[in-house]
Amino acid sequence: MKQRTLGRSGLRVSRIGLGTLSWGRDTDGDEAAAQLLGFVEAGGTLVDSSPFYGGGAAQRVLAELLDDVIPRTELVISSSGGVHPGGVDCSRRGLLAQLDATLRDLGTDHLDLWQVATWDPQTPIDEVASALAYAVDSGRVRYVGARGYLGWQLATAAASSSLAATQAEYSLLARGVEDELVPAAQHHGVGVLAAVPLAGGVLTGKYRDGIPADSRGASESGAHAVAGYLTPDTARVVDAVVTAADGLGASPLAVALAWVRDRPGVASAIVGARDYAQHTGVLAAEELELPDAIAAALDDVSA
Repeated sequence: MKQRTLGRSGLRVSRIGLGTLSWGRDTDGDEAAAQLLGFVEAGGTLVDSSPFYGGGAAQRVLAELLDDVIPRTELVISSSGGVHPGGVDCSRRGLLAQLDATLRDLGTDHLDLWQVATWDPQTPIDEVASALAYAVDSGRVRYVGARGYLGWQLATAAASSSLAATQAEYSLLARGVEDELVPAAQHHGVGVLAAVPLAGGVLTGKYRDGIPADSRGASESGAHAVAGYLTPDTARVVDAVVTAADGLGASPLAVALAWVRDRPGVASAIVGARDYAQHTGVLAAEELELPDAIAAALDDVSA
């Protein structure tokens, strides 16, 4: 798997990242182990987690796999802080306390990338920057970033911190980040991590004829997220992806993932599969390079 530098930092990450959103909830430990092993064997390095993934269990599942399944040194582990069960708290106290808890959950002494999970209007940005700097200076974090920021918020934070990454939803069905966030990231040398690049699985074409009983859209945890993508406008985009896939002899998953993976400013596209069969399809997408004409056609239909 090809590696890319994250913005203007020296951190190198695989251009497809392994998401752990469902680990500990829909994906058990054995399944997670198989995914992680296959991911690393394919050359993947970036593993994305969070204190609230898997209902709070994802990081503990990952911890059980470190060293026993894959050496910690082979992974670039990303997590976040600032969102708690009670709401948002990006104060210095809140962020650093959650960082310590994350390190305990993961059983590691450092994170490769730690991101503020959201903008906190109650906390001055200088205080957030101070917490990020302290996390790096204390050796508990190697690089820092921000998740879910708007363009102006990222620009404001970048003026106070040495941000390496910004993570946001980005796909053929979610291109709003191109208006301000991506240009701001490129201007400040911040790498973009594309989250939810398959729009909850909708871009794979599985929902064209309804909601399969074994799909995320039929589950209690995923139904709401998937429903938001099932509109006549998105159906047109999905049809274009399926048509392109047929012409290329590839899967719709691979086409949709390759499109966002290679957008300007994107360092990695993070995908979380519920099972190993889906995960294998994600890894196969690494081999696909979209022809310029097909990428342009998808640009047009999804604009």
